[in-house]
Amino acid sequence: MTTPTRITVDREAAGAEVPRRLFGSFVEHMGRCVYDGIHSPGHETADADGFRADVLELVRELGATVVRYPGGNFVSGYRWEDGVGPREERPVRLDAAWHSTETNRVGLHEFADWADAAGFEVMEAVNLGTRGVAEAADLLEYANHPSGTALSDRRRANGREEPFGIRLWCLGNEMDGPWQIGHKTADEYGRLAAETARMMRFIDPNVELVAAGSSNHEMPTFGEWERTVLRHTAGLIDHISVHAYYEEDPTDPASFLASGAALDRYIADVIDIIDEVGATTPDGGTIGISVDEWNVWNQTRWNEVDKPRVFTGDWPVAPRLIEDDYTVTDAVVVGSLLITLIRRSDRVSMANLAQLVNVIAPIRTEPGGGPAWRQSTFHPFALTARAATGRVVIPRVEGATIDTARHGAVDAVDTVATVDGDAVSVFLAHRELDAATEVELDLGAVTDVEAVVITVPAGGDRHTTNSADAEPVAPATLDVHVGDDGILRLTLPALAWARVRARLA
Repeated sequence: MTTPTRITVDREAAGAEVPRRLFGSFVEHMGRCVYDGIHSPGHETADADGFRADVLELVRELGATVVRYPGGNFVSGYRWEDGVGPREERPVRLDAAWHSTETNRVGLHEFADWADAAGFEVMEAVNLGTRGVAEAADLLEYANHPSGTALSDRRRANGREEPFGIRLWCLGNEMDGPWQIGHKTADEYGRLAAETARMMRFIDPNVELVAAGSSNHEMPTFGEWERTVLRHTAGLIDHISVHAYYEEDPTDPASFLASGAALDRYIADVIDIIDEVGATTPDGGTIGISVDEWNVWNQTRWNEVDKPRVFTGDWPVAPRLIEDDYTVTDAVVVGSLLITLIRRSDRVSMANLAQLVNVIAPIRTEPGGGPAWRQSTFHPFALTARAATGRVVIPRVEGATIDTARHGAVDAVDTVATVDGDAVSVFLAHRELDAATEVELDLGAVTDVEAVVITVPAGGDRHTTNSADAEPVAPATLDVHVGDDGILRLTLPALAWARVRARLA
């Protein structure tokens, strides 16, 4: 047993409202995310348009609020016109981004209808790799203009009488990356993003625009990329993106479990740059941070094993790509990353877990008519999305710390809280690998306390995963004792993520 942790939540200190867009996800035309994922016409649960009802049910359970589409690297070579009109007339194309064949059986109309059924907002990305201002303007006019023009009337002829009304738009994807189709310098991209943003606002002044920030914190151009892009786009964009993926080094699990500290530092650096540019640039304003790709991802395996295999093969339709099997450890890290995002709600305007189905995803499907099922990471996301409402409270934490090689000393228990009316929710990630810890929660006078935990299942280990046959990593009830002094006391197992909810008396 480690040193007890005392957590005090002062509900009078509630700060920023939790943005509902914080619980977004991402659907890219990559691997089996779309085809053989959300869309599988031969499946027994498929509807008339080919979308799987069992996947849709899990997407609703997950609680995603906004979904970025259609990429990702894919969008930098995508012609949006390929995905509209009669399906039998749509062209089949090579997708150079993922060395695949794109059938275009799913496009804007189909995805938007599916989004309506799932109950989330569409966050549409435009191609600024091989295309530019005119094509982005055309897509916006097609999607959002009511009628009376060639493009809006084309949309109506294609079956959508009313506009899609898409408000959120991404101006390209990871344009700083040499891997990106149409890779650009910061100055080249900044000018193009500004020109595109200006044209899009001429067509629809109500759009919200996301400029592409650095692909990761370790990019050699990080910082100067953001400064340059923000100077070009001042007064034209609303958000700048952050992409962040984390993986475990088997020799350093402590640093992996402290990935939330790395994400916090990344966000803090971007905040400093936004404020720096805003102070010196007319119309700089306050720019939100869109963490529109984040997750746990075994990139080492992808780069050393999977990518060479995929990119030296043929051009398959919907190949298996980065279908990582997530462990208990991964679930705790995802839960901790969510804690960081909530804590930064004052500046993080939205976030998208990448991706939604099959591709490094919380939901998996089996090919050939098999079932859909929940990965371990599904649960902290779903439980947080459901409960993290209202305003953020950053608790006072007194307890043990853990030394990490990459991030220094971090709290053994990572935590944040939200208060919504008479409901208080506390989210806890216990990073200790080998010992349980006692936690004392001071929330003031409360009633109706309930708690759930995700941890190593009985007879398992920290590498336990779920599968189509069994889901051993799932929420379990966590005992909470309310003392005569009003303090909540609970025991967090080693390596655990938990959510405690109570009513304020």
